[in-house]
Formats: sequence, C-alpha cells, structure tokens
Amino acid sequence: MKTKILASFALLSSAFAFTGCLEDNPDYAAGIPSPIISLEDVRRLYQGSDVVLEANKLAGAHQVVGVVISNPSGQNVPGGPNTVVIQNKRRGVIRGIILPLNDTPNLAAGDSVVVDIAGTTLSKTSGTLRIEGLSAANVEKVASGKTVQPQEVNIQTLLTNLDMYEGTLVRITGGSITPVPVSGDTYKGDKTLADGSNNSVLLHTEAAATFATRRVPASATFVGIPMGTEAATQLWMRTEADALDPSGPIYAKFPESFDAVPAAIKGSYNMNTAAVPDNTVTFGTGPWKLYQSILGNTSGRDRYTGAQGIRMQQNLTESGYVEMKFDVPNGATKVTLVYGAYYTDASSSWKLEYSQDQGKTWKQSGQTITDASNWQRSITFLMNISGPVRFRINKLGLGPSNPPAVSNGRLGLDDIAIYEN
Repeated sequence: MKTKILASFALLSSAFAFTGCLEDNPDYAAGIPSPIISLEDVRRLYQGSDVVLEANKLAGAHQVVGVVISNPSGQNVPGGPNTVVIQNKRRGVIRGIILPLNDTPNLAAGDSVVVDIAGTTLSKTSGTLRIEGLSAANVEKVASGKTVQPQEVNIQTLLTNLDMYEGTLVRITGGSITPVPVSGDTYKGDKTLADGSNNSVLLHTEAAATFATRRVPASATFVGIPMGTEAATQLWMRTEADALDPSGPIYAKFPESFDAVPAAIKGSYNMNTAAVPDNTVTFGTGPWKLYQSILGNTSGRDRYTGAQGIRMQQNLTESGYVEMKFDVPNGATKVTLVYGAYYTDASSSWKLEYSQDQGKTWKQSGQTITDASNWQRSITFLMNISGPVRFRINKLGLGPSNPPAVSNGRLGLDDIAIYEN
C-alpha cells in the first residue's frame, strides 16, 4: 500500500510540474497552435522572392508581437509617416521588421503591439524586408512606455551580420562623419559614418526630418535603425537626441580593436620576452602595454566585438594596466570603449587615466567604474584636454573577490576610441 501511495504521489507531482511548464509558456494552448510567430521565424521565410503570409507557412499563426522603435515625432522614419518599425526578443534573439501601413497609425516609440499579418506579403523593397498590405486596423496597441535598450555594435559587425540587425535599434560608439564636417554642414541627406577602419555606413536623414537642418557633429555615439538598401547600408536616427555625446573627429586608426595580432602572442598575463617586451604589443594604433592582461577570444565569455579583445586578470592585489605607449597629438574631447565582466565573473573596479608627460604621471578622468557584469556595456568619458596625451585603463588591485565586500573578477575591454580636441 505504501508503495502505491508513493507512486500515486509521484505521478501527481509530475502532473503539477508539467502543468507549471505549460503555464510558463504563453504560446501554449492544449492542442491549438500558437497564434503568434516570432519575427525571426517570419524573416526566415524570405528566400529571394515575395512570400504571402498564410497560416500554412506560419505554422498556424497569424500574429507577430513587438515594441515600436520608430519615432514619428522626428519625422525620419523609413517609408514615411505611415510606416512603423517594431522589434521583439524571442529565445534570446532580437529581430525587427518594417511595417508600411495604408493609413496613419496612432503609435509612438515604446508602444507594445500585436500585429495581425494574415494574408499580407513579406517582401524586400529597396533592399529591406517589409510586411506589405497592412493597415492601422491590423495593429493593436496593448501597452505603452516600454524601454528598448539599443544593441551595441560596431560597423564591421553590423555589415557582416546585417540581417541580424536590420530593423532593430542599435548604438554605434566608434563612429565619425567623414569627411570631417565644416561650418554649415547639416544632417540632411546621406553622411558617411566610419569607425576608424575601412568600414562605413550612411547616416541617412530625410529632408522633412525635424533635425535635418541642424549642424551634424564630427563624431558622436549614434543610435538608430539600420536598413539595407540596394546601394549601401543606412543608419536612420529617429530624433536629434539619438546623437549622444557629440565631439571632435575620431583619431585615425581608432577605435583600437586589438585584432591586429593573434591572441597567442599575448597568452600570458605577465610576459617579458623578445616578442612581447615588458608586456608591450604593437597593434594598429601603436604599442600598448598589457600588464596582467591577455588577448581573449572565447565566444560568449570574453567581451569583444571583432575577433578578440582584452581580458584582465582577477583577484590581484596590484593594478593591471592596458596602457598606450604613445601619444595622440591633438588632445581629446572624448574616450569611448566597451567592457564587461568575463563570463560569470564578479564585477571589478577600474578607471580611465591620462598622462601628458609621456607616462611619468597619471591623472584620473571621470569616475571609477564598478558595474561590469555578464554582458557587454559601452561607456563614454567626456573631457577637454589640449596637447599630446595618452590613456590607460587601470584595473584596481583589490585582492581576492569576496562579495559583497570585494568584487575583483576578470574584466573584458574592446574598441577603445579617442576623439580629437
């Protein structure tokens, strides 16, 4: 009898566990296909020709959901005022899509919507995927005020993986307008946005945009919606506020991506060899001292945007340094970089420092940073430095991690960019 009772209890527990799993799955309905299909799955349906979005192609679904990332107030929306751009995140994947409507929608950036796409057409128009044949009646607003964080991306990664980023909100931190704008240059039209390498996109602003006649900065952190066209990749800012921390032009060869040499060249945290004298390695911008630092390229663990980045050691009782062994000549108005904790390590404390006497003495710029976590962040330091200057990252030697009192995990860095004064 006891055995039968235990068996019955186990069966009942399993049933409750299974029911709980179903409740956690918003797409589940017993025996009924989900009415919702992800934007990623919709985008995959396009194989070079138009696709009519019928139930048999959508696994029985007829809706997509997402958050509006276009902003009609800036009047710089791909396709004009009747177009909406949405994105969603499903299974950890962010995808977006363009929704041209037959009439004007009453929607704003941050609105959460459900879109009935039954019988519409997935088409690539002017190089960009769109769902054609919608009206405002197909789009139901279910919430508002949602915050969408832009994806951090450099131009090379954007161009290499355009289908991943097209129609989503991105932030490019290492970009400058080229040629350098002169007095009277405005946002209107197409401006070449480069990132210090041979890669570039077009910063596109419609003549009717509210900021079209405003002066375009030489450099800024640009937020916008990337679009593939038949001629070139464009980035559409939504309002003037999408140009963050404007400054002078980026120095040639920056941002430093630390990709110019194989990771094996600096595979030990502390080296002094003929190939790596006093931990110094020469990259595209010049020689850098990587003390208690290596070149890391472990996907999903190191924080980098190209082939590799910097990984700084953990639990040290002394500082580790990523230090320029050369000056840039014309001062600095801004320094940007990306960073994050290695894998699931604890955070750490680090600061940006600068020297104007060839590295004899160093001063801190901005605040000490303590928020490195298990995803990639970007940061901007604003300054007004004249004359030759060099910079370094000083990762503080706080000793072994002992949270919450001490956090001293490994730190990842990449894409250090310096902007002229």
